[in-house]
Amino acid sequence: MIVFFGKCMENFYKSCRYLLTGRSRIVHVLNQAASISYDSLMISLVIAFVSAAVIAIQVSKQFLMSGAEAYVGGSIAIVMIREIAPGFVALAIGARAGTAISAEIANMQVTSQVDAIKTLKVDPVGYYFAPRILAAAITVPMVVLIAEVVGILGGLLVSYMTIHLHPARYITSVWLWLSAKDIYISLFKGLIYGILIALVCATQGYETRGGAKDVGESTTKAAVLSTVYMLVADFLINLVFYL
Repeated sequence: MIVFFGKCMENFYKSCRYLLTGRSRIVHVLNQAASISYDSLMISLVIAFVSAAVIAIQVSKQFLMSGAEAYVGGSIAIVMIREIAPGFVALAIGARAGTAISAEIANMQVTSQVDAIKTLKVDPVGYYFAPRILAAAITVPMVVLIAEVVGILGGLLVSYMTIHLHPARYITSVWLWLSAKDIYISLFKGLIYGILIALVCATQGYETRGGAKDVGESTTKAAVLSTVYMLVADFLINLVFYL
């Protein structure tokens, strides 16, 4: 894990240097943005909506029994924005787009396409990594923000259907409980998660050697490693901002 993390940091440095030289084309970044986040948008929103609905089902009745139904909206919003939306969106994108990144680069590695790029005096790490990292860093926070809105609306719908909580009371609770800090931190989490997904999965694919079997094993490792690194990053971010 430590050695692999060192390789990730080395590749991140090379990618940043490649971006700063201006050699990365905007069309490549846009293509990767569509592949990473746009194609994962629908599943991310479904997960956010269902998660908020489940939370609303769990807490609405208990809050109603204690006379605190006015706090349902705020509770759901805090949970969604601080943790559920960034975490679940990142896991969904990592499972879908992260594994695709790893498989694509691993396939290029085992079929000697990476060596061909080197013969053209092009840095393969910068060429393959930089557009993916930049696209993920920009677009994952956008998906997180949309998922938060959908999740809060999902909680509103379920609360109205289960305990007939008036939407005005729900929204008022959301505004009272939420702060700009929570939204900023959730977007920061999305930024970090996006970078980790692209960086870890691309590095795992780049380190692949062998044949088709090794490509499959590398893809599985990429999914596991990206999840582990995201959980560690989530703990550290919460430790810094909420302790």
